[in-house]
Order: sequence, then structure tokens, then C-alpha cells
Amino acid sequence: MHLDDLDAVLVDVDGTLVDTNYLHALCWSDAFAEHGVPRPTADLHHLVGMSADLLIATALADAPPANQLVEALKQRHGELYREHWPTLRPLPGARALLHRLHSQGVTTVLASSAPDEELAVLRKALDADDSIDHVTTSDDAKAGKPAPDLLAVALREAGCPADRAVMVGDSVWDGKAAQATGLRFLGLTCGGTSEADLLEAGAQAVFPDPGYLLAHLTA
Repeated sequence: MHLDDLDAVLVDVDGTLVDTNYLHALCWSDAFAEHGVPRPTADLHHLVGMSADLLIATALADAPPANQLVEALKQRHGELYREHWPTLRPLPGARALLHRLHSQGVTTVLASSAPDEELAVLRKALDADDSIDHVTTSDDAKAGKPAPDLLAVALREAGCPADRAVMVGDSVWDGKAAQATGLRFLGLTCGGTSEADLLEAGAQAVFPDPGYLLAHLTA
């Protein structure tokens, strides 16, 4: 990635900078099972990165859930996931990547759909606030990924056009949202999505983790 071609980098957080995706999949799996609608954890993992409402609707597409069940599943997932907060840790090279981008004058935006409290925990685990220029949360857009709303907000925060920015993410939903926003997309496999799936979702290049992406940055 050539930094002189960029004014901003929009970076997903869950599964891209912080190692959370398998925890999310496990917590969703337990929540579904507790409410009598078990789904394979592997299937749920493929949906991580979607908004919670869309994840539930997709997982239960064969029997659309009532609103009460949707809210119960989201609440239980949140309760279970909260138990893991003390163990969250950044993925290899995450801090160093943000530091390098910031030091080179590239505006760095955490393009997350996490709620405020959860994002605060992720930022604490990441420990790189001095290299983060802007953040988004679930309050900033009506629709989560793969809808483009959140990335459009992040672009406005960055103050630059789409052709001067790039999206870095770990899921096909990041890629679809980037395409809908007119952003270039760089994929990372550290969230558990395959290189082939990320390329199919529009990734221009795919790297194992933030550290490998950092090693391929050029000024």
C-alpha cells in the first residue's frame, strides 16, 4: 500500500485489530442454543461482522424470529461477550500499523459498529489512542455492514473523497460495504475469513494480519 496515494485509512476493529471474532461466534452460538434455536458455530462465524439484527435474521432465515426473540438474543450475546472483555488482546502488528499510519500523516479512522461501551473496551485493549484520529460507533448509522452507511460516516469524519482512502477489514461484509462506498478494500485473514472469500468480496490484496500489512507499506 502506497501511503502517498492516501489521505485516510478506515480500519475495522473486531477481527482486524483486536482478536474477537471467534469469541463473538461462540457467544452467539451459546445465545442461540439457550433460546432453543441452535445454529452451528462455524455458520455463525461466517456472519460475524454483520450488524446484529442482520446476523440474527440471516441465521434464522428459515424461521424469521419475532422481535422479542431478536432482542433476547442480542442481550444474551452481549452478556456472554462481556465476560471475555478482560481477555481481549490486539492482533499482531495492530498498534504498530496505526502508529505508522498516523506518523506518516494519514488520517486514521476506526470504522466500528460496536456500541460506545464495547468500543471503549476494544480501544483499551488496543492501547493506541494517540494514533487514532476519529472513531465511529453503532450510533452513527442506521444500518450496519454490509450496508455502506457506517463507512460513509467514517469518510465524512476523515474529510476526504473515497478515492483518497482505503478500507482495511477482515470480513466479506467489510468488503461489500467498501465496494458500496467506492472505497478500495484490503483484507486480513486474521478474523478467520479465507483469502479466497476476501478476494471475492473485492479485496485488492489480502494479508494475514496487521503486521504483514505494515511490512508492505511504502511511503
